[in-house]
Amino acid sequence: MAAFSAPVSRRHLLTGGALAAGGAVAGAAVTAAATGRAAPAPTTPVAVDPGTAVEPFHGPHQAGVATSPQAHASFLAFDLAPGTDRAALGRLMRLLTDDAVRLTRGQPALADTEPELAVLPARLTVTFGFGPGLFLAAGLDDRRPPSVAPLPAYPIDRLEDRWSGGDLLIQLCADDPVTVAHAQRMLVKDARAFGTPRWTQRGFRRGAGVEPDGRTQRNLLGQLDGTTNPAAGDATFGPAVWATGGPDWFRDGTTVVIRRIRLELETWDLLGRAGKEFAVGRRLDTGAPLTGTAEHDPPDFTATDATGFTVIPEFSHVARAHVADEELRMLRRPYNYDGQPDAAGQPDSGMIFAAYQADVARQFLPVQQRLAESDLLNEWTTPIGSAVFAIPPGCAEGGWIGQQLLG
Repeated sequence: MAAFSAPVSRRHLLTGGALAAGGAVAGAAVTAAATGRAAPAPTTPVAVDPGTAVEPFHGPHQAGVATSPQAHASFLAFDLAPGTDRAALGRLMRLLTDDAVRLTRGQPALADTEPELAVLPARLTVTFGFGPGLFLAAGLDDRRPPSVAPLPAYPIDRLEDRWSGGDLLIQLCADDPVTVAHAQRMLVKDARAFGTPRWTQRGFRRGAGVEPDGRTQRNLLGQLDGTTNPAAGDATFGPAVWATGGPDWFRDGTTVVIRRIRLELETWDLLGRAGKEFAVGRRLDTGAPLTGTAEHDPPDFTATDATGFTVIPEFSHVARAHVADEELRMLRRPYNYDGQPDAAGQPDSGMIFAAYQADVARQFLPVQQRLAESDLLNEWTTPIGSAVFAIPPGCAEGGWIGQQLLG
């Protein structure tokens, strides 16, 4: 019987494996000397340690929007304390920005009592958002982007206060949950003199490295979620995501709608595969529209089957959510959540739907209205939380988030 090879450890690759590679290069040099031919120059791939990977904080836009989504996220909303005025908000945002810069670089926050927890940023991004109440508190409601307001009431909503509203948003994303937890604790410490946490929503996607970069994520219904997202770098990405109109201070910012959506998994499980694909309008395995073969094939909403019915039902999720104009599409960056089952074993699972767009009124509201009216998927999805925030533009070194508004 042939002997099994021992598994190769990471330590072996970094020590013995490296020595073996060095021996191979030396051997190539000896061979080249013997033959008189030059040996090809060795190429060494540069590996990036996922723990030390850094996403830049400074720039014209805040990180955490166009950033390739990380594996873990926490969304925190705060209610401002009475008397927190414009000057106080300026002090708060200076403090939050300073610590966010440090943490995203893998450095401890000021007065960090557990600095060892900060050394692995794991692509940490910290993104700040301003809710309607912050503009009122600062006496700047006339400078609030008009679409930053509570969403209209929809008949499908079952909203709960504990997941809705908020004056200030802190969005934390990283490829490591310990990094997210530590950054959250540091920034909550900074903010608690100015307000109180209203809600915290923690979410997850596939772990870092489990799937190739750029792969569309799956929600807990098993469907691919985010297929038609605008792609960073495309000509239509900027007009779709970054604000060019509205108040001057908001230029290069964006808006985010956060909807907490409970998934009715127990009744979803009762559907056959064909029924699930009929409701979604896409194949579950590939994400292809029912009229195509690959995920990114454009859906044909006019194609009919032998009985004369459209192949993609007009009330399917894909049909109701479709936006033809690429500059009006939203950037969806959703995360899954999975809480404790109830006493009967019913799951508490769903998605934290985070959609970024230049203008909520022009982009989110028309789609949401169509979905609320007649989306087959409404049978298995229930919105239980809703909030809207303005995401200010980024800042340069030495600046702070919100300076254009509050400075």
